[in-house]
Amino acid sequence: MAKVLRCRDVGVDCDFVARGATIEELMEKTQQHARTVHGFETIPPELAEKAKAAIRDEESATAQ
Repeated sequence: MAKVLRCRDVGVDCDFVARGATIEELMEKTQQHARTVHGFETIPPELAEKAKAAIRDEESATAQ
């Protein structure tokens, strides 16, 4: 089952949604987005933990 992470789920006013088969794939896509759109060189550790905690399975994310 695919995993999903939304910028809004970590408190950012942004419509970006990342999907991936694994947490690692999802975090890579999220880091690329954070770098290109939000200007982060790297995701700070506290934000990375918040992002990981906000990851949901695709099925449960669409039910919200």
